[in-house]
Amino acid sequence: MNCRHCNTELTHVFADLDYSPISNAMLSKDQLNEPESYFPLKIFVCSKCYLVQIDEMKKADQIFDAEYTYFSSFSSTWLAHAKRYVEMMVERFGFSKNSQVIEIASNDGYLLQYFKEHGVPVLGVEPTANTARVAAEKGIPAIVDFFSTKLAKQQLADKNIKGDLIIGNNVLAHVPDINDFVKGLKIALKETGIVTMEFPHLMKLVEECQFDTIYHEHFSYLSFYTVKNIFAFHGLEMFDVEEIPTHGGSLRIFAKHKEDSSKAISPNVDALLTKECSVGINRLDYYKGFQSRIENIKYDTLDFLIKQKRNGKRVIGYGAAAKGNTLLNYCGLKGTDLINFVVDASPHKQNKFLPGSHIPVVGKEKIKEFKPEYVIILPWNLKKEITGEFDYIKEWGGKFVVFIPETSEI
Repeated sequence: MNCRHCNTELTHVFADLDYSPISNAMLSKDQLNEPESYFPLKIFVCSKCYLVQIDEMKKADQIFDAEYTYFSSFSSTWLAHAKRYVEMMVERFGFSKNSQVIEIASNDGYLLQYFKEHGVPVLGVEPTANTARVAAEKGIPAIVDFFSTKLAKQQLADKNIKGDLIIGNNVLAHVPDINDFVKGLKIALKETGIVTMEFPHLMKLVEECQFDTIYHEHFSYLSFYTVKNIFAFHGLEMFDVEEIPTHGGSLRIFAKHKEDSSKAISPNVDALLTKECSVGINRLDYYKGFQSRIENIKYDTLDFLIKQKRNGKRVIGYGAAAKGNTLLNYCGLKGTDLINFVVDASPHKQNKFLPGSHIPVVGKEKIKEFKPEYVIILPWNLKKEITGEFDYIKEWGGKFVVFIPETSEI
């Protein structure tokens, strides 16, 4: 395989998590006895542009199907984050009724609803029909399709629809053809428009061994160094960047047309580039040794679960999240032997089973009924939200546990 951006042959393995099912492919009870598809989960780093990327070109339309089970609005933390972003952008750049905001991967309208409250015209681009339907019920229109150069031209630019602001939160890592995607941004952006993208920061992934953020929906794992160069290749220039706490440590980038001289380049741009290069993000040595760290987390996870099983403790999981499925499948968990069930707030996941492990997913009322000694927080990035909501487990001596970056009780 060659690099998705610069076409250099990929020979350097960053992480190998063996084979895994699609992480959001929840199963119904009827599907438990049917064959389940597994795909390699091997990640390479390009020796030229340092884009970290998956080797399996699993078709996106098979991952983000019509009954995609992730709905952004079921996280109060994520809704609050979206609202703060909208308020900041309206105040900083003055978006109004005369502006056009376009969000790529708009999901269930979790973010655009806040622009709508400010009277700003909005449009989503969302490939999953079921989440787009929920957004439509909120009065948020969407083009139900994958964003691409073709869509940007035929369904936006050719119809005189261009964005004063184009948003993409946690989508840049999800696109199989990153060059086509960024080229489409250039086409769909007004002359003085702004692109903001948020994505998990590769530097944080390496620092804290966040290997469970590796799954088939993520085609790329991104540093500011690499993203800046990819955008520049397609005529887009970074003018600001922020480090934000979401998803265990993310970046929010601000980009404009290279030809747009109306926006000053923030010192944040050079500062972050210097920070990344000082740790070696642009050297192959930086990416070595990650596999052994992953394996140690696997062994510690299994040691903890087996110890609790031997001691007769009741253990459940919280959050039927993609990252949790990566962890459980890499550890080889099957059925309810070590984890009795997983609780999730979303009714779209309840009464289903996790892919690969086949652990049942139930509603949160089961926590009080079962009274577990341990609740494993699988989406560890939401641990503050989860521990706050379910603090009552302490009434019977229950404890919260996370496995990333190391096994620890909260």
